[in-house]
Amino acid sequence: MDLTSFLSTYGYLALFIGTFLEGETILIIAGFAAYNGHLSLPLAILTAFLGSFAGDQTAFYIGRYNKRFLEKRLKKWECRIEKVHRLLEKHQVLVLVSFRFFYGFRNVTPFAVGISNIPPLRFFCLNGIGAVIWAVSFGVGGYYLGDVLERFLQEAKWWVAGGLLCVLVAVWGVKTLRNRKRKTIC
Repeated sequence: MDLTSFLSTYGYLALFIGTFLEGETILIIAGFAAYNGHLSLPLAILTAFLGSFAGDQTAFYIGRYNKRFLEKRLKKWECRIEKVHRLLEKHQVLVLVSFRFFYGFRNVTPFAVGISNIPPLRFFCLNGIGAVIWAVSFGVGGYYLGDVLERFLQEAKWWVAGGLLCVLVAVWGVKTLRNRKRKTIC
């Protein structure tokens, strides 16, 4: 099975599962695939919205109905959950609409909101708004990134692209190491 037939057969399912669990990277790849004609951009955005929204709603209800379990099992998130609760006290609407844009808070926030006293309908509405904004921005971003990469690769020599890839991997490595250090500090 070649990449084109794989994307045609499993692309939307993979996108839904990926955005249900996390999402930015797979949505950008889906936008790129839409640019190349392997997926429909509107359908990819809709799928990403549904996956992200469903995943965050599920996490919210896990937090709502399993508070003790989460408090015991997620000790590693304790510091981040406290930060989310402090942010919710000051900027509730902004946090609920934008949390999926912040690395390190994307996964923990729906659980933390579920543990809090925020009404389910409020989370449902604001989560939906945020999921739409997120899916459109990252989907369209991936689509236009495809255009930029295609132009760049047509005009640049492969050694420039290889050098850029090395720089990106090095930056990612440094960020990963810094994040690990921060996590231990909390």
